[in-house]
Parts: sequence; C-alpha cells; structure tokens
Amino acid sequence: MDSTELMARYCDGDAHAFRELYALIAPRLYGYLVKICRHRTLAADLLQHTFLKVHRARAAYIRGADPVPWIYAIAHRTFIDEARKQQKDIVRPVRDHDPEQSANLEGDPDQNRNELVDSDLVTAALSALAQLSYEQRQAVVLTKLEGKTLAEAAEIAGTSVTAMKVRAHRGFKILRRIMAHPGRSPDLAIEGGPS
Repeated sequence: MDSTELMARYCDGDAHAFRELYALIAPRLYGYLVKICRHRTLAADLLQHTFLKVHRARAAYIRGADPVPWIYAIAHRTFIDEARKQQKDIVRPVRDHDPEQSANLEGDPDQNRNELVDSDLVTAALSALAQLSYEQRQAVVLTKLEGKTLAEAAEIAGTSVTAMKVRAHRGFKILRRIMAHPGRSPDLAIEGGPS
C-alpha cells in the first residue's frame, strides 16, 4: 500500500494505517533529520515532534496528495523552530561514532555492502558540509544525499525549483573546493585563493 492510501486511511481514523505510514516514512525522515541537524538524539526528538504535528494537522492534509513532501515540510519547519529556540547553529559534524547500518539509496538496509568506510573522509565531508550556509546545506542534503528531485526538494524547503537548483549547485561546488583543498582555510578554498 502506498503512502497516499495509508494517509487517507489514517485521516479516516485507522490507527493501523498510521503505524504502517510511520514504518514507511520514519526511517528516511530520521536520516534526513540527522543530516541537517548533525545530532542523533535531537533528530529522534524532532522525528517524534514531526509525527505529533502530522497527527494534529491531519485534517489539513489534502486528500489524494502525496503526504511525503508535506511530512518533510513539517519536519523541516520543526527543525527550524528548534534551531531558533536554541538560538545557535546546531549543525555540526557527528562526534559520536555510533555504528550505522548501511543502506541503499531508498533507505532500505543493504545486506550486500561490506565496504569499509574511511572515517577521516566522512568527518572531513561532514565538516565541509557544516561550513555551507543553511540553504545550501539543505539543498545538498536533499538533492545529493537524499536523492530528492529538485521539485521535491523545493517543496520541502518552501522555495522555487530554480532557487533549489542554484542552492544545490553552489553548495556542491563549494563542497568540492573545500574537499579538494583540505589544508586551506575555507575562505581560500571557496574563493579560489592563491595556491
């Protein structure tokens, strides 16, 4: 059963449909929240707050529409509210190295992957990602890491497809420069300063 049908059944009061919808969407949504806030415990809290808001706002859901972008938009706004409440940038590289289960692009467990992950490279990539502006970081996470289309990412972020395309392009370009020149200060890597 797809998410649209599950959401319709949930709006009609089917609690089992909500459990199925949660099981379908929560793992990928949690991954998205971890990537934008860089803190697993906070991401878990934001996930629960998101689904609480979905429950409260289910009467506003437009029947027949795909609920996934709507739920991602709620999660995105929940993250922004939390960031404002803390009045600081909560995005930082992951310091706790909890073992992660490898997954394919759809977020499903990938039992066939036995590749070793270079933790230094991961740390450098997360550090570089944290140096982007919020909008660029969000665009890169949604389009490059989450595999969303530009239209889906724009809907989640509440912006136009063109703005999302520009943000993703610029963010990815800056990331490449930072990763290509790890010893340089971010300003020199971004600006293409002297060699």
